[in-house]
Amino acid sequence: MPAVSSAAGLLALLAEPSDDLKQHALSHLNKVVHDYWFQISGSIGSVEALYEDDDFAHRELAALVASKVFYHLGELDDALNYALGAGSLFDVEEQSEYVTTLIARCLDQYFERRVRQSEGRAGEDEVTIDPRLTAIVERMLDKCISAGQYEQAVGVALEGRRLDKLEEVIMRAAAGEERTRVLKYALRVCQQLIVSRDFRQQVLRLVIRLYESVDAPDWVDICQCLMFLDDAPEVARILNKLLQGGQAEELLAYQIGFDLVENELQSFLADVAARLEVPQQQLAAGQAAGEAEASAAPAEGAMDTDGRSTVGASAAADGAAGPLAARLTKLRDILSGKTPIALYLDFLYRHNHADLQVLKNIKGSVDARVSVCHSATIAANALLHAGTTVDTFLRTNLEWLAKATNWAKFSATASLGVIHRGHLTQGRALMAPYLPRGGAAAGGAGGSGGSPYSEGGALYALGLIYANHGHDIRPFLLESLRGTSNEVTQHGACLGLGLAALGTDDEEALEDIKNVLYSDSAVAGEAAGISLGLLCCGSGGERVAAEALAYAHDTQHEKIIRGVALGLALMQYGREEAAEALIEQMTRDADPIIRYGGMYVIGMAYRGTDNNAAVQKLLSFAVSDVSDDVRRAAVLCLGFVLMNVPHQCPRIVALLAESFNPHVRYGAAMAVGLACAGTGLKEAVALLEPMLSDPTDYVRQGALIAMALVLMQQPESRVASFRKRLDKFITEKHEEVMCKMGAIIAAGILDGGGRNATIGLRSRSGYFRRTSVVGLAVFTQYWYWYPLLYFLSLAFQPSALIALNSDLKMPKVSFACNCKPSIFAYPAPLAAEVKETKSKVPTAVLSTTVKAAERQRKKAAEKEKAAGGGTAAAAASVAPSAAGGGVSEAKPAAADGKAEDGGDKMETDDGAGAGAAKKPAADAEPSSFMLENPARVVPSQARFVALPNSGRWLPVKRESPLGILVMCDTQPGEPQELVSAQGDGAGAAAAPAAAVVPVPAPATAGAPAAAGGDMEDEPAPPAPFTYQP
Repeated sequence: MPAVSSAAGLLALLAEPSDDLKQHALSHLNKVVHDYWFQISGSIGSVEALYEDDDFAHRELAALVASKVFYHLGELDDALNYALGAGSLFDVEEQSEYVTTLIARCLDQYFERRVRQSEGRAGEDEVTIDPRLTAIVERMLDKCISAGQYEQAVGVALEGRRLDKLEEVIMRAAAGEERTRVLKYALRVCQQLIVSRDFRQQVLRLVIRLYESVDAPDWVDICQCLMFLDDAPEVARILNKLLQGGQAEELLAYQIGFDLVENELQSFLADVAARLEVPQQQLAAGQAAGEAEASAAPAEGAMDTDGRSTVGASAAADGAAGPLAARLTKLRDILSGKTPIALYLDFLYRHNHADLQVLKNIKGSVDARVSVCHSATIAANALLHAGTTVDTFLRTNLEWLAKATNWAKFSATASLGVIHRGHLTQGRALMAPYLPRGGAAAGGAGGSGGSPYSEGGALYALGLIYANHGHDIRPFLLESLRGTSNEVTQHGACLGLGLAALGTDDEEALEDIKNVLYSDSAVAGEAAGISLGLLCCGSGGERVAAEALAYAHDTQHEKIIRGVALGLALMQYGREEAAEALIEQMTRDADPIIRYGGMYVIGMAYRGTDNNAAVQKLLSFAVSDVSDDVRRAAVLCLGFVLMNVPHQCPRIVALLAESFNPHVRYGAAMAVGLACAGTGLKEAVALLEPMLSDPTDYVRQGALIAMALVLMQQPESRVASFRKRLDKFITEKHEEVMCKMGAIIAAGILDGGGRNATIGLRSRSGYFRRTSVVGLAVFTQYWYWYPLLYFLSLAFQPSALIALNSDLKMPKVSFACNCKPSIFAYPAPLAAEVKETKSKVPTAVLSTTVKAAERQRKKAAEKEKAAGGGTAAAAASVAPSAAGGGVSEAKPAAADGKAEDGGDKMETDDGAGAGAAKKPAADAEPSSFMLENPARVVPSQARFVALPNSGRWLPVKRESPLGILVMCDTQPGEPQELVSAQGDGAGAAAAPAAAVVPVPAPATAGAPAAAGGDMEDEPAPPAPFTYQP
């Protein structure tokens, strides 16, 4: 058939009465429509008329032609409508731009209508979906499944809210690894991409049911899903079942326990632990077998579990049940946080690499009379040593520390809580010198007669130590709160109680906190408002929220209003759509402080959801509200909403970072710092870099803190330049105080946790860590109240890889890291007073030491004459050493340091020989190395760490080489080599601190004393003689 040069002839056939001619014309028009659509468009009415003619046998063909014409005209909705009318003639498998575009349009319309239908929005209850649209989507699903593209099919099913199709996709996947892989993908998408909270829960329940149907269920993922659904009884049932199995099931139960603890849901974990129990038949058998020991064994079990709320069975039952009771005890210790917290505390102490010289430089550069910088230095020390239990800097600078007065003393005392965070066994004893004793005295101060600022700070410190695990300290905090009328002590007690009972909805504590709130004390009321939010975190607390909001409207104290507003935001944590009523009420309030709290409600309710509606609301308030505080909070809270997509945050706030309003610029900097914390994203660094030179001091302050958050635990090659900038800000005498404060805090954040901690927003399972997000939210309130800085420590997560055996002890095991050791190594410590040392060396060489050397030579010559030259060689060897003075004595020490530390110390030595010896060592750096348990593994390093595939110790869960891993012993009969206990390291570390004043060593015969110096080289006194004038 010759090529068609025009469609006019075919169009003329459409007017013929014969249906065969019309069908012939349509068939050929369908072939040439993409070339002559502009001609056919003039007669589109004739084509449409054929489609609308019910008696025409080829209506579908007419619809297809009309669809292609409308496609070229840009009318995609009409094109899709006619494509649906084409039925089977519209081939969804055709690889063409036309089909791809209409399929995308089809899916968009289907998804939109399905969402509206499932959510049942007001006025849209009668949403109907064209069955032809559904047919197209289902054909697409079948195509994906047939091609083995299960991930695409899962995405279509989830976007279309089709649980029936999601189940069909998963079940049609091949049984075994393929089905498990699809299930894991569905779970990951559900966590990260599904916007609707209700639909997400429906998907999770379906995934759990399908997981349990596979041959080898992934109990770790199942329990994570159940935790999200708040189904504690089912989690307890699974754990009980695993504990009654073999060793592999026992180890898996421990691993599940550690993974659940990472999500930091205290009340849920307590509920699970309370439901763990010994089966009655095993309990009866144990009692019958051990009847003779029935009186002794229960008493011992009671001691092990005394004081824990998580004990679900009596100690006597546990003791009688034998091995299963021991397993239950270990799992309860895991779920209560006792075991993981102790392990991380041990890790942070062992690997503490905090550089005290950094703090000494800061202390020497700031004026102690400036309270802001003095308090910032104390806070930086607390963050630098967070969780390490090392308070050397404070103990060695007591006179300087004593300059803190009033609220600065409150903050200084509270800083001890950050340093000793997680020290659950000795926390109260450590703070005892500062705590109220025997309740409060009549005047409001503690019974010990101490300062209320110290006592309040100590109570706050207890909350930081026992944060999210405060069952043991709760009675004391309640007693302290009830026993004082001093608002400073009440302030600390409220914060401490809220932290210790975080998210527990403790009714007794709530009543006491409300009593303080309604006392109308501005200082105590602010802390009470925040504490209400901490206690009811994530629960909504409709009744408490309504009462608190009503009181915020009645009181005249701005501090109370602000505290209540933040507390309301914490109550709505993670509630998403359920918080909309409160969001609407607070964001439309006339009081700017209430609207300020409304921004935080949006941020907390939609944290990490990337919810488009929430982002639009925050952006709208960021550019339209009349209050600078509200605009700043709106931009800042974008960081919370975008936590799950940190790469998008810099792009979204880029224009706001250039706003004329400095409050908006500050909010943009902090939003990037929160969303991109610990990621080291280049886009985030590029956005923050110009803001370090902003003309407004508090914008520079926010940019410094945000940059430190972003660069935590990043390779030193990326951080070195920022450290220099910090040093410049701190040492510059004419720098603004606010900027100096930001630089000091940033220095503490950058090396947080002894250079072993990062901002842990997510657990390994992908869920957000509630304590971390809440800590960051309250931390941002330092703008108004500096003591709230310490909430940042709640977000610190140790960068640890800890391997455990079945006894929950650390075996000696190694992990291969396939990168150069220098990439993720600790930063080199700062040198102390280098300039002063260099100025003293030539002075010593020029005079005294040269004369002393000359005297030594003379003495040696005289002795040689007397002894016949036997000691000449010895004298000659002593002389150069003395002549060299301090320089010659320092070189052997440096050589020793090189031998011990692998050559790093020799890098600064003079001399060509040392440089020549160093260069080959640097060139020969290995491309991989071994990590010893427990190991420091920063998040960006995890992809280089390989878990063992063979050998004695194999991990129960082979996913991420971070956190706590339970290992299976493949040689159970062989003796195990364990890592030494913390006490051994503690004793070694404490020894130098005890010997502050060095004791000189006794001199030995024939050699100068080590501590003698030049005094030993002085000539002997003259012989006695009689003076004769």
